[in-house]
Amino acid sequence: MAMQNATTAARAILTSLHEIMASRSGAQAKLNHVVEVIGENLNSEVCSIYLLREGMLELFATRGLNQQAVHVTRMAVGEGLVGTIAANIETLNLAEATAHPDFAFRPETGEERFHSFAGVPIVRRERAVGVVAVQHVEPRRYEEVEIEALQTVAMVLSELIANAGLIDEDDFLGSGALSTEPQRLQGMALVKGIASGTAVFHQPRVNIEQVVADDIEAERQRVYLAFDKMREQIDRMANQAEFGVGGEHEEVLQTYKMFAYDEGWGRRINEAIDSGLTAEAAIERVQQRTRMRMRKIDDPLLADRMHDLEDLSNRLLRTVSGQLGTAASAGLKGDAILVARNLGPAELLEYDRRRLKGVILEEGSLTAHVVIVARAMGIPVIGRLRGLRGKLRDGDHLLIDGDNGVVDVRPSPTMIEAFEARFIRSRQRQAHYAAMRDVEPVSRDGHRVTVMINAGLRDDMPLLNMTGADGIGLFRTEFQFLVSATLPARERQTRLYRDVLDVAGDRPVVFRTVDIGGDKVLPYLRQDNAALEENPAMGWRALRVALERDGLLKVQARALLEAAGGRTLNVMFPMVTEPWEFDAAKAVFESQLAFLKRQKKLLPEAIRYGAMVEVPAIAEWLDVLAPRLSFLSIGTNDLTQFLFAADRGHPKLAERYDWVSPAILRFLHRVVTTVAPFGTDITVCGEMGGRRLEALALLGLGITRLSITPAAVGPIKELVSKVDLGEIRGAMAGWLKAPPENMRAVLTEWAAARAIDCD
Repeated sequence: MAMQNATTAARAILTSLHEIMASRSGAQAKLNHVVEVIGENLNSEVCSIYLLREGMLELFATRGLNQQAVHVTRMAVGEGLVGTIAANIETLNLAEATAHPDFAFRPETGEERFHSFAGVPIVRRERAVGVVAVQHVEPRRYEEVEIEALQTVAMVLSELIANAGLIDEDDFLGSGALSTEPQRLQGMALVKGIASGTAVFHQPRVNIEQVVADDIEAERQRVYLAFDKMREQIDRMANQAEFGVGGEHEEVLQTYKMFAYDEGWGRRINEAIDSGLTAEAAIERVQQRTRMRMRKIDDPLLADRMHDLEDLSNRLLRTVSGQLGTAASAGLKGDAILVARNLGPAELLEYDRRRLKGVILEEGSLTAHVVIVARAMGIPVIGRLRGLRGKLRDGDHLLIDGDNGVVDVRPSPTMIEAFEARFIRSRQRQAHYAAMRDVEPVSRDGHRVTVMINAGLRDDMPLLNMTGADGIGLFRTEFQFLVSATLPARERQTRLYRDVLDVAGDRPVVFRTVDIGGDKVLPYLRQDNAALEENPAMGWRALRVALERDGLLKVQARALLEAAGGRTLNVMFPMVTEPWEFDAAKAVFESQLAFLKRQKKLLPEAIRYGAMVEVPAIAEWLDVLAPRLSFLSIGTNDLTQFLFAADRGHPKLAERYDWVSPAILRFLHRVVTTVAPFGTDITVCGEMGGRRLEALALLGLGITRLSITPAAVGPIKELVSKVDLGEIRGAMAGWLKAPPENMRAVLTEWAAARAIDCD
């Protein structure tokens, strides 16, 4: 029979549970009483509790099933309906249990006469430690209000079970005693760099001492006050000038702030308090629902935003409880590597930057807000390291290699020695390259090579002076769109572009129009069929998006033109495939220029239009397109994957095709020779130009303009100073006519014979 008043029933159950656990009865007697209370209040003939013990889900107590099955019926996580609930940390609600593909009949329980089944996981520290299940003779689905009550009971039960010592903490962590041996973990490199320090867990556990509210209105007031305090903290962080006014991090925090003021979130916590929970228990209850939803989210950007909400939940829980905050509250005692399941941008900003050396995450992605903030702070980050709590302890020594996504836990003396040697070499190289800041990249035979940097954030701009680069050969304007909760307004775009030009001064800045789509999806700018694309890298993205959503390009065009008033504007269009696309994009800029002229606005002194060579088809049009271009930029990252039909993100293909393959070099040579008669500047602005051996090959092709990562400027300047351009071009001409079997080996041998280090 359906429950008529879920709130009243849940309140009655919570009150009874509190009394049961406070009694002097033994653990088994308590559980026996608990299943009776739940079954009676939910009008269910069966209620059973399964707890995780020695890695198996064991029937600990039941009302309605055979008592002889208690402590006899056991099933593995993932086995049967109960095991499926625990494995997936999900709720099941079935009118006919036997119809479910995971149903496993246990004859000793006597459950064959029961048709309905509903079960929810008992969750503790984000792991399933057991399952609460109810069954009914009649085939019917349980009402949503009944499931809600059962989920609330399970959440409370997890704390009470743990406090009563009914589960082995090591069991549900799935690790037993942690190893003390060295261990190497492979994750995803999110922010490059190397670091050494001791493990510090970001999230100390907030122990919920009381779960049942004595005074609902008092609990509600506690939550209101905690919300006010938390919002003040967020506002303060959003307004701080840590990275300069108007930085991308400010936009990240504004998005974060939007969640902090979300009314729906507060309403859900209030509803949980109405059921009889304390403020702490209500926040935890809502947080558990969020986690369950997150497990079903495939969209990485949406999942990242859900992580921001979870970050705020943790902050609110610590605020309302008055207990110790994150590890930042206690302060870092020495060089530290922060360990977290995930991390919000505001929480990262709370740590002492002098002592925080790195971050490792169980989750995380390249588009996460925290990664953008960490990159500006110069902190290496490695993500996708599952089950960290089961692999390391607070205080363990960690070495992290953010270049390769590797973490060494409890490293051996030999590993530490090798790391320290690498660290010293890295520092020495950095000092050496820093000393070359004011040295111009001139080859041995007197040719000046242009070395610029790639950028995308306002906070990348100081690197222009630090590296002594000749300018910015690629400014990725889409970064501003990726970290914003809504489409950036024209005024905000204009402010960013003007600031970038102001810092650059006389040095050129090449703005690439927004390159979104593919792996850079904006949740506020979705195409109905975008999610259905089998090959998003070759789909609705870059200039294709901009020309279809011409309002997007018009706003950006006007912002760039206004920002460049009185200066030269260099703008290039990504993923041009045919000349008409370039012409259409240029026409958008020209129409906006005419509008600004009529408005008597200050116009750019000159506009230089360029295109990117990424789609191989454009090579067939270069003799037609080149006369219309001021410059050409070769994006070797996309170009390589298109030429080889190999997704650059695929682990089996990432290293399979070589950047110095004759196929790549011959294609680039063809581009250079086709454009040469027109005097069009050619720049390589992909990762290829930032690697010494690959850069040597590019110099051999006659390419003398490179736009690379800031960290590569020093090494490439040094390389140029050791190379005779005439000699490498002569050698390359011969290799292109008769390609060797292993071009990389031949190039390496050529460089070594001339004492040119290409590592």
